[in-house]
Amino acid sequence: MNPKEFKKILVGVDDSQDAQLAFRYAMNRAKNDGASLVIVTVSENYDMNVYQALSKDYVNEKHKRLMQHIAKYQQVAEQFGVKDVSTVVAQGNPGKVIVDEVIKDVQPDLLVIGAQAKSGIEKHFGSQAAYMAKYAPISVLVVR
Repeated sequence: MNPKEFKKILVGVDDSQDAQLAFRYAMNRAKNDGASLVIVTVSENYDMNVYQALSKDYVNEKHKRLMQHIAKYQQVAEQFGVKDVSTVVAQGNPGKVIVDEVIKDVQPDLLVIGAQAKSGIEKHFGSQAAYMAKYAPISVLVVR
């Protein structure tokens, strides 16, 4: 019996150790399946004070830095041999944004995420991975 092959894989990255493992798994799976790979990162609002959140320049600069950072992931995946790689930078609560917005926009058939986030309140008070595994309308692979 052959395992299911996926056509489009969405992987969440946040620079945590688990997310790095998820990214490596997703790259390998995309290359082996001939699937496209979409790399997503989410800018969380909790790490901004009210003045930063109200500053368009600050928010735009933060978004620009995230775009540059995620482009490095894209470059690694392309150098690894994944043929079709794209990126998404979203804003808000990572689990909710990925489940409610990114999956609907991207239409992947697999979501690969790390078991534990790098930082944030969710690291201590619940799991983004558990939320996504419970509510995502597609298969979810949680890597640790």
